[in-house]
Amino acid sequence: MFRKTLLILFLALFLIYFINISVIFSQGCPAMDFDCQIAQLQKEYDARKDAHEKNKTDLSTFKKQVQTLTQKIADLDKKFKDTEKEIFKREVDLGVQEELLSSRIREMYKRGKESGILFMLLSSQNIAELDRGLALRRIAAQQDWQMITSASQKISQLKKDKESLKRNQKSLANLRDQVKAQVDFLEEEVKKVEGFFVQIKAKQQVLLALKAGGFSTSVGDVPLADDPASRPDFNPGFSPAFAVFSFGAPHRKGMSQYGALGRAKSGQNAEQILKAYYGDIRIETREMPSTISTTIGTLAFEDRYLKGIAEMPPVWADQGGIEALKAQAIAARTYALVAGKPICITEACQVYSRTKNDERWNRAVSETRGKVIVSNSSGKMFSTMYASTAGGYIFSYTSAGHSTNGIWDTTKGREGWTSDAYEKIGSSPWFYKAWYKSREGVSYGRSHPWLNMEEFSDILNCLLIYKGDSGLAPYLSSLDARIPQSWDVGKVKEQSGKYGGPVTKVTDMNIYYDNNGFTKQVGFETDKGRKEFSGEDFKYMFNLRAPGSIGVKSSLFNILKK
Repeated sequence: MFRKTLLILFLALFLIYFINISVIFSQGCPAMDFDCQIAQLQKEYDARKDAHEKNKTDLSTFKKQVQTLTQKIADLDKKFKDTEKEIFKREVDLGVQEELLSSRIREMYKRGKESGILFMLLSSQNIAELDRGLALRRIAAQQDWQMITSASQKISQLKKDKESLKRNQKSLANLRDQVKAQVDFLEEEVKKVEGFFVQIKAKQQVLLALKAGGFSTSVGDVPLADDPASRPDFNPGFSPAFAVFSFGAPHRKGMSQYGALGRAKSGQNAEQILKAYYGDIRIETREMPSTISTTIGTLAFEDRYLKGIAEMPPVWADQGGIEALKAQAIAARTYALVAGKPICITEACQVYSRTKNDERWNRAVSETRGKVIVSNSSGKMFSTMYASTAGGYIFSYTSAGHSTNGIWDTTKGREGWTSDAYEKIGSSPWFYKAWYKSREGVSYGRSHPWLNMEEFSDILNCLLIYKGDSGLAPYLSSLDARIPQSWDVGKVKEQSGKYGGPVTKVTDMNIYYDNNGFTKQVGFETDKGRKEFSGEDFKYMFNLRAPGSIGVKSSLFNILKK
């Protein structure tokens, strides 16, 4: 029992000599004050819990904080164990002192019995000798008493410290259980929230794909009519009004089909057209396979499959575009030979029509029979990508060791971008257009792509939130997308106040273009000062938040205000 009591005394000495007296974890808590430290840890735990309840979207960060708290608890627990070891050691030392003290007391008792005052008086030869004896006896008695008092105090303190240690260990164990329970809870919550975000992001990706994606059919099957409501000169009937106009549409790589028509009208032949779009290439005539495997079966390669390709309107031949059709035939033939088999018959590969049989297109196929595109650098055929309209700039790409060049597809390079683009010569209805209908023609009741001030400001406020915390993007979807978690206009205004908003008025704007064919930056003068965003962020948030099916098709775009 005495040794157990001595164990506590060891704690005090350990805390004094082996723990930094300043602070363990929290400011203001002495190293020896475990009660204070545990209280501070409890506050940390409670604060994290409160933060978690207030903002469950930040669970991953909260989990890291709890893990840090857990580590702190583990460190403190280790110090407790070290303290127990030191206490045990001190207890052993006090046990030895106890034996010495008992021996000392026995000696004192024996001296008291054997050498009393009368004995010292009779045995002393004089007063001086008696005085010295009494003085030595007092010193010895004082030393013995000091030793007894010190040991008694240590034993008493040891008992108190052991009780404190047990209480602290119990509190720490309780806190550890709370943290473990919270971590377990968080792991479940993180799974739920991650699942929630996955679902929301999946819905958002569908939304973005609908707004930023290409056309539902190839150029060959799309009516050549334009939409007056999508033109810059359309009057929406209110002011101020804002609209975003796309230059072309994805994917802006390889041959532009309307650009090929414009080049053909300008006097270029098929080979010149293909070299303009694919770079350092040559046209070779090679032995062709007799058949090709497609997702609808095996077809005769030249006389059935290629003559059924519906990627360019045959009527272009009547508009001075026969060389464009020939360029298309050579590109389609090369693409089919390089593509994996069986090749699909949709726009995901090349559009094939079972019923197509047009004399003008058949002529383009026959007059280029066996001709393919070969890279001069690699000596191989490569994937000859093409799309309807690039908006004046063609992106470079690499395939099978061949790299194309990024080019301004105009008669005057960068200077002729908006006025002398070959796609404008080819009369592309998609060269410069504001989009407000889905691929299926759904417009959510909107008859034009123009936004009023409140709608446009809402998009800018979403941009401010996204720029400040991109993790909040799941809450910024278009309200027409019917995603329940989407914030309404009022909530967006409230939240944007944390990031420099809310914007309610736009007075001016500036658009900055990169020489590599994309919108680099957009700037707005607002009632909350100037706001600037990258072109990429603007396109992303505009497509995510804009009402209805209004969207930006291209990374090269302009914003109009009227």
